Amino acid sequence: MEKQNAISSLKESIRLLEIKQAEEGLLLKEQFSVTIESLKPINLFKSTIKEMTNSVDLKSNLSETILSILAGFLTKKMMVNSKSGPFRKILGAILQFGVTSVIAQNADNIREFINRMADKFLRAEAEEVPETEV
Repeated sequence: MEKQNAISSLKESIRLLEIKQAEEGLLLKEQFSVTIESLKPINLFKSTIKEMTNSVDLKSNLSETILSILAGFLTKKMMVNSKSGPFRKILGAILQFGVTSVIAQNADNIREFINRMADKFLRAEAEEVPETEV
């Protein structure tokens, strides 16, 4: 009787292990599919773009770069028009490069200055508005 219990217990253990193996095999196949999908070039590109757009440093650097390029471009546009001569066009390009470089190198100082000016403006505006009683 004891021998039969041991055999049936072994068979039950084997059956449970086979079920566990089948479940883990399915999980492994699913994980493999997910890994293959994530390694496709388009998905790698998408995840890289998503990480870049979530990066605070990148956003800050990108905004600084755009600001400096835009300021240089506007400086050149103010100085050079379609009827300008070649000397003035060259001077405009040099000025554009200079303004772009200066703004890019001093972006933190410029941002602090703009923030201070905005704070002063907003504080002065808040002091000027009298509160009305309700």
